[in-house]
Amino acid sequence: MQEVIEYLEKNKEKHIEELKKFLHIPSVSTDSSHKEDVTKAAEFVSNYLTEAGFQTVELQKTKGHPLVYAEWMDAGEDKPTVLFYGHYDVQPPDPLDQWKSDPFQAEIRDERIYARGASDDKGQVFMHLVVLKAFLQTTGSLPINVKVCIEGEEEIGSANLYDILHQQQEKFSADFAVISDSGMVAKDQPTILYGLKGFTGLEFTLKGPDNDLHSGLYGGAIKNPAMAMAQLLATMKDEQEVVQVAHFYDQVEPLTSEERQLIKEAPSEDYRESTGAIETVSEKGYTAKEHTMARPTLEINGLYSGYQGEGTKTIIPSTATAKLTCRLVPGQDPVQIQEFLVKHIEKHLPQGVELTIKREPLSAKAYKVDPNHQLITKAAESFAETFDKEAVYVRMGGSIPVVEWIDAIYNIPVVLLGFGTPDDRLHSPNESFPMAHFEKGMKTIVHYWEAVKNTKL
Repeated sequence: MQEVIEYLEKNKEKHIEELKKFLHIPSVSTDSSHKEDVTKAAEFVSNYLTEAGFQTVELQKTKGHPLVYAEWMDAGEDKPTVLFYGHYDVQPPDPLDQWKSDPFQAEIRDERIYARGASDDKGQVFMHLVVLKAFLQTTGSLPINVKVCIEGEEEIGSANLYDILHQQQEKFSADFAVISDSGMVAKDQPTILYGLKGFTGLEFTLKGPDNDLHSGLYGGAIKNPAMAMAQLLATMKDEQEVVQVAHFYDQVEPLTSEERQLIKEAPSEDYRESTGAIETVSEKGYTAKEHTMARPTLEINGLYSGYQGEGTKTIIPSTATAKLTCRLVPGQDPVQIQEFLVKHIEKHLPQGVELTIKREPLSAKAYKVDPNHQLITKAAESFAETFDKEAVYVRMGGSIPVVEWIDAIYNIPVVLLGFGTPDDRLHSPNESFPMAHFEKGMKTIVHYWEAVKNTKL
């Protein structure tokens, strides 16, 4: 293991330059004008794995952007097999005028590397690629058997990945999976993320008259869709943040006293400083940390109706539209929750308006792994070895659908080795990643592969 660490230190500058080349490729998956760039990023990954010494490297075509599959299986049948997942596509860089440097010309300043994809997810993916190459270039082998799955559609919902994983189960099968597409609760604070929330949602529109009407001539006779929307939305949650949709909480897995203690021990965010909000709100009986990490939520994400310009336009708007999403916890089924929302909306629909509903097609169940699982404790030990600090254990309010897919299809543990920080500005201008985490993160990965090589699963 020491020779691998020495290799990483000796080639530090080379690895940074290679990362910059990776970040230079504008692999924006949602923009068709970047289709060739997305393919170039896939080729960068496949070429790197080939040069590293992987026995099998494939650039799989999909109905959208290509997927990179690779495997190295010479560690032996007595060694576990890991499926490493990541993505090489990135979000659009807009608005460009808010970047302090070119989003696709990586720049290091203030001990951070700035570029689109620096943290999400190119930087974290590349750390793993470098470590795999370091092992093969120094020892000629890997401590465990490795399968690699790096896609180019995560930022647009991984539209083709589920079918690929399902149809090619034997090819992608493994004893456990590792994903580095998350972060830590604070810089230099190792964090074990052992749970993710599920996700579902819908959009609905209330229609009144065929067109906007003069509010003086028709007010009092025609139902205002904007007012109807306000009345309907107000029925969905009370002032104590308790969702009022029937059966919403029926299947929720309760928080154990052990988990509440783990959440309590995790560092607390100063929400006022980080968000500008004047105070926190949370579900009755739960702290803000418990609510965000481990209790389900229902939020209005978009709400629009009527005149949006400067000044006043005295109308009764023709329509009003709301977008809702729910973050779900273990036990809740996203399709069932959608149905509960629909029934609630239909039941509380005010008179005088017509309803149309568009269900969110992308949904995912929540995921949670036992925080005491041996793969998790070894990850915590590996973090502590390189960051010189004990890891904290948290569940995250966000969702990563592929985690739930891997769990559902393969029934294997998923280990989330996240190295990002709250200051990385994911999906925003001036995305960045700490250079210290790039270096320490690779050493953590080295320690982890060594730590799990004799694990019996």
